[in-house]
Amino acid sequence: MRTGVADHTVETDKGLVRGTVADGLRITLGIPYAAPPFGPGRFRAPRPAAAWDEVRDCTRFGPVAPQSAELPGSPVWNPDDEGVLTLNVWAPEESSGPLPVLFWIHGGAYTFGSSAQPDYDGSALARAGTVVVTCNYRLGFEGFGHVPGFPDNRGLLDQIAALEWVRDNIAAFGGDPDNVTVAGQSAGGGSIACLMTGAPADGLIHRAVAHSVPDAFFPPEFAAGLACEVAAAAGVAPTAEGLLSATPKELVEASDRVVARYAGDPSAGFLHYDTVLYGPVLDGVLLDRDPLEGPPVGGHVDLLVCHTTEEYWLMRQVGAMPSVTTEDGLARFAAAYGLSSDLVAAYRTLMPGAPVLDVFLALAGDAVFTLPTVRLAEAHARAGGGRTFLSRFDRRRTRPDGSPVRAWHAADVPFALGTLDATGVDFLTGGPADADDRALSRRMVDAWAAFAATGDPGWAPLAGPAAGPEAPAAPTVHVWDVPRDRTEGPMPAHALWRGARMAPPSLG
Repeated sequence: MRTGVADHTVETDKGLVRGTVADGLRITLGIPYAAPPFGPGRFRAPRPAAAWDEVRDCTRFGPVAPQSAELPGSPVWNPDDEGVLTLNVWAPEESSGPLPVLFWIHGGAYTFGSSAQPDYDGSALARAGTVVVTCNYRLGFEGFGHVPGFPDNRGLLDQIAALEWVRDNIAAFGGDPDNVTVAGQSAGGGSIACLMTGAPADGLIHRAVAHSVPDAFFPPEFAAGLACEVAAAAGVAPTAEGLLSATPKELVEASDRVVARYAGDPSAGFLHYDTVLYGPVLDGVLLDRDPLEGPPVGGHVDLLVCHTTEEYWLMRQVGAMPSVTTEDGLARFAAAYGLSSDLVAAYRTLMPGAPVLDVFLALAGDAVFTLPTVRLAEAHARAGGGRTFLSRFDRRRTRPDGSPVRAWHAADVPFALGTLDATGVDFLTGGPADADDRALSRRMVDAWAAFAATGDPGWAPLAGPAAGPEAPAAPTVHVWDVPRDRTEGPMPAHALWRGARMAPPSLG
């Protein structure tokens, strides 16, 4: 028994698990929801986890999926730990009945991250009256790389397997399997758009929260071409046999070499600016259509979406993009993304006197994250059957040295999850939280909890099918800000994108 911490035991369909009780919450970590996806299960759809006879200790997070990232406060990948398909549950110790379930899918460009990141702790949302589940899933080549004869989108299949575990087991933790809200940001938000589109997830989710949804859904030929490049970098044939002969570590290292080559080659087009090699594949099986065009399965699911005001400034801060500081460079970027010169000129008009870099970051952020998020919301609203709520995160402030704290990509996550004091969060939020920040976080946590419980976060939804099949929904945007929130229409740049979109990714 740990000082100040008690144990609790729950029976799952595979055996008993032991977690901890602390501060009014029952916390159970590292529960296997599927078998280790290596050996005979490598590159295959997830297989059922094996049952166990003894009480399983679930007081620590499970191992992370293969990746090269080292994130603050988070475990790093250990190639000897193969049981990466685990999930975690936070639940109130006492409740009067089954609680709504909030299932969090982490981001990380489909390449890095895990449910063990400190800013993904589920305690605050559990205290707000939900049962919180977070999960690991296969990333990078293991999760999304194309392997001939094997299923694409293995990372998405893992998420579905975790949701099936929730359906079958969450009642034992106090959750309601008939009231499950999936939530995620960036790659997590893109995953949710896919889950709402793919028939296998139908019936497993009842509401959805998607923040900063990236326009990163790959044609099969693009995924196959990248697999050939990664195989070549690993020194193996781009066949099932060749790729199976490469270890996960070798494919992680090969992927990093391909990324470095594209990042250093200004003539590489699209991938020079956005070196994310992996993402959901429009395989015609799990994904038979573009998720941003409207979900035929998820049309009956209530949807809450959000984007930040200055998405791409984070990419500049972490060095994830080349510096575009000249008009010629801006034109090359636009051509690589299939954006018209008229669109670039319109942004220049909206931002008179702004440095080229600022125009580039605004245009890139809107192209990659903001407009895909809005497009998903509008398509969902037109589909009808489920309400759609649109929001924007605009919390900004100035540091003591006069430099701006921006409303950039992922800055919204610790506010929505109530993790402002977690390790590493001050980088995203620009420093320690003040009273206004904590009040904003409470509002966001409460809105998510209310949405999970009732489908209503507290503001008006977008217009539905009555607006007509061709007319865009007239957004009512809830803007998260300090010291108080407000309601606005869309950002001025949104009107410039009617009929415009990035070209599908291509290898040239």
